[in-house]
Amino acid sequence: MSSNTESTFYADAVLFDMDGTLTDSISAVEAAWGKVATDIGQDPAYVIAATHGKRAVDNLAQFKPHIKAHEMDREVQAFEESILFFADAYNKHGPGSVPNSPVISGSTTPALTPSASTPASRNSSRAGSFVGSLAQLTSFRRPSFLHRVSSLLAMSPSIREDESALENPISEEIDDVSDDWKASLAKKHQLEAWQIEAAAVDRSVRILPSVKRIMDSIPKGRYAVATSGAKTYAYGCMTRVGITPPEVTITADDKRLKAGKPAPDPFLLAAKELGFDAKKCVVFEDSPSGIRAGVASGATVIAVCTSHERAKIENCGAHYLVDTMDQVEIIPEGEGANTRLRFVIKAKPSAQRKQELAPQQQAQHPLAAPPITAAIAA
Repeated sequence: MSSNTESTFYADAVLFDMDGTLTDSISAVEAAWGKVATDIGQDPAYVIAATHGKRAVDNLAQFKPHIKAHEMDREVQAFEESILFFADAYNKHGPGSVPNSPVISGSTTPALTPSASTPASRNSSRAGSFVGSLAQLTSFRRPSFLHRVSSLLAMSPSIREDESALENPISEEIDDVSDDWKASLAKKHQLEAWQIEAAAVDRSVRILPSVKRIMDSIPKGRYAVATSGAKTYAYGCMTRVGITPPEVTITADDKRLKAGKPAPDPFLLAAKELGFDAKKCVVFEDSPSGIRAGVASGATVIAVCTSHERAKIENCGAHYLVDTMDQVEIIPEGEGANTRLRFVIKAKPSAQRKQELAPQQQAQHPLAAPPITAAIAA
C-alpha cells in the first residue's frame, strides 16, 4: 500500500472507549489515583501507570484489598466522585470561579509538571499530573491589583527605576490574595487539604479533536460507548463536554460483565446490545488494555495517540494507529437496515509518511478491503 494513499473499509457499527478517546479527563483521573496512592503510602507514579484503562473496581481491589465485597460499589462511586471533584474544583472553587480573574480571560492554567501544560502534552508524562501543590497556583489578583500597578508605573522616573518599589507591593498583593483565597475557600466550604489542592489546578474535562464531527456522522443506533469507568464517572465526563451518552453505554458497573478490559467483554456486550456482530464493528481506543480488549473481541481497532506515546501502543495489535480522529472519516451509505459505514483513514500530512503493515493479520480480518492492517505513522 502506497504511503500517500488513503485506506478504506466498511463496518456496521462503532464501539467507542470514553476517556482518552472521546474525552480527556486524564489529569483528573491521575490526580484521583494519586490521592489513592498517597492514602495507602504507595508511589503515585506507579499506581497511576498501573491503573489506566482498567476498571476502578479492579484497581481498588488490587490496591485496597481490605475493601469488602459489599462495600465495593460504594467505594467505586466515592472514587469516581473524587475524579469529578478534581475535574470541577478549579472552576467551581478555585481561581476559575472568580470574576475578573486574569486566568478566566485567557491566561494559561499552570501545569503540575513542565510537560503537562496542555492536553496534547499529557502523552509524554502520564505519571506527573498528581505532583503539585498550591505553590504552583497562578497568582490571583483582586481588581485593585492592576490599578496599583498602573499607579506605580505612573510615578516619577526615580520611583520607576527603583526595582524594589515596583516589586514589593505586587509581591505583597499576590501573597495576600493567595492567602485570602485559600483561607476563604477552606472557611466557606470546609474543604479538606486535598480538595483545596484540587482547586489550585485546572483539570477540566475536555472533548478531544474531531470527536463531535465523528459522532455526528454516525446514525443513531450504530454506535455505543464501552468504558472502564462506572456510571457516575462515565456519564459525568460525557455530559460535561456536551456528549449525550448513547442508548447503549456499557459502564464498568454493569452487572452483566464478567470481566473488564483487557478482556473483550465490554465490547462484546456493546456490540450485542446494538444488534451487531463485534467482528463487523470498529473499536476506537487509546490505552494498551483497551486496544487488546478490542482486538480480542474480533473488531477492527483504530488506536488514537491521545493519551499514550505511539511507542507505548503501536505493538498492542491495533489495525490502525492515528494521532487523533482528525485522520478518520465515517460516511454512512445506504438506508435503514442496509446502512453500512464507510471508513476512510487518511495518511497523516507529513513530508515523510510511513505505513507499517502486519501481514499476518491481513488475510485474517473479514473487513479488510483493501487490507486494513496499516499503521498510519508520522
